[in-house]
Amino acid sequence: MADFSDIIDQNQMKEHMQNALKTGKVSHAYIISGENGSGKEYIARIFAKALQCEKKVNRNENIEACNECHSCVQALSDNHPDIITINHEKPGSIGVDDIREKLRDDVSIRPYESDYKIYIIPEGEKMTIAAQNALLKTLEEPPSYIVIIILTSNINAFLPTITSRCIVLPMKPVKDDSIRKYLMEECHVVDYKAMLCASFARGNVGKALELASNERFEELKNGTVELVSKLSGLEIYDIMDRVHALLAPSEENEKNSKKGIDTALLDEFMDILLFLFRDLLVYKATEEGEHLIFSDKISYIKSATQKCTYDGINRIIKNMETAKNRINSNVNIDLALELMLLGIKENL
Repeated sequence: MADFSDIIDQNQMKEHMQNALKTGKVSHAYIISGENGSGKEYIARIFAKALQCEKKVNRNENIEACNECHSCVQALSDNHPDIITINHEKPGSIGVDDIREKLRDDVSIRPYESDYKIYIIPEGEKMTIAAQNALLKTLEEPPSYIVIIILTSNINAFLPTITSRCIVLPMKPVKDDSIRKYLMEECHVVDYKAMLCASFARGNVGKALELASNERFEELKNGTVELVSKLSGLEIYDIMDRVHALLAPSEENEKNSKKGIDTALLDEFMDILLFLFRDLLVYKATEEGEHLIFSDKISYIKSATQKCTYDGINRIIKNMETAKNRINSNVNIDLALELMLLGIKENL
């Protein structure tokens, strides 16, 4: 039963939508732009439900859907005849026929039960140029009762004539503390894990939720820290065997792998290393575990900081940045990782 009060941060977007509800000055078209998993569709459906609500209520000076009327009950069950999601048959694109049949030819039919007829277009960046031009004809002469909400992870994918006729509402990164609090209070995630997931999510609530429930991420974190702790006693071939075991793709992710390495896991592996050495710097400077991301690894961090220098840790972080750049430039992944891990071994 999600409402505006359940949206984490995004105050500017909420304020705009709340003001539209209060004044009745609702635009015929919006673009909500943000990363995958950031909550674009979640917010769009809260807005759509509130727009269609038959008896809106004022909670803490904010207009919210009542969640009790016939319209709200339909919206909550994804069964509202006047809230229409534009799905597409081809996974890689939204074609002109999708827009013509499901939106442009449909807008002439007035709402069945409500004041508005709302169209939600997920993955709007997948619209072909022809589909965007078909949509443009509706945007140029929209019936008074329609509201189109386009969701996208790439605002640059649209024709300027589309964006100029829409109100663009960008998603802002959510503060780490807000995500951590949400994970702890609403999802009952333990404190150290909530802090870790919030840090890795980089402001994306959906990613934080995924990490919190992802057992493989927990295994990768523990395996990476264990690998670093044993580097001094391992030869390079042992190190790379362990790296390949950590980053081996699952069957469903085989297509997203390079030379037996899951590219998504590789990104997380590099982030884990970066945050680990950031923690080493913090602990070496403060000798306190309060602000550590890897607070559950305090024993290793404490012992590691007694052996390494500030310069050594900084060299490690620079080596990691070099390795990331090499990987992004399509240099041999194994070679980039070998050089990076040897650098870590030398400086720890």
